[in-house]
Amino acid sequence: MKNILNMSLMMALFTVFTLSFTSCNNDDNDNLPSKPSITLTEVGHDNSKHAHPGHDLHLEADLLADGLIQRIDIEIHQEGGANKIVEKSYTEGKYIGVRNAEFHEHLDIPSTAPLGEYHLHFTVTDKSGQQTTVGSHIEVVEDDGDDDGDDDDHEHHHHD
Repeated sequence: MKNILNMSLMMALFTVFTLSFTSCNNDDNDNLPSKPSITLTEVGHDNSKHAHPGHDLHLEADLLADGLIQRIDIEIHQEGGANKIVEKSYTEGKYIGVRNAEFHEHLDIPSTAPLGEYHLHFTVTDKSGQQTTVGSHIEVVEDDGDDDGDDDDHEHHHHD
């Protein structure tokens, strides 16, 4: 009889702890919109993941933020975190205060950017303070003219 009483008490305590743990998690999640999502669709011309010193880097992404986009931050730095060649923030304009956005920008790569391996970090923060960051590998290479020689020509073929 004592074992049955102890077993019942243990099951009751287990149930109470399980329910309280579950309800706390649900309360936290119910009060916040889901975190922003980012899909990088193009990094570099034709998604080559190449950039050229002194030219611009074509960057496209599909953004979704149930909590509405508050800011977008983009950073490109060499392997190991040294030598940032791009650090850009968007806090106003067509991407801000909306739920869905098709990000399409051309970021200037300094003519002094050393050739080599880089990381791109693309961060979206919503109005409730939630953040999502995605990354991509980029290589800064000499302009070899394989994209018909001028990046300016590409700028006339944007799609909205």
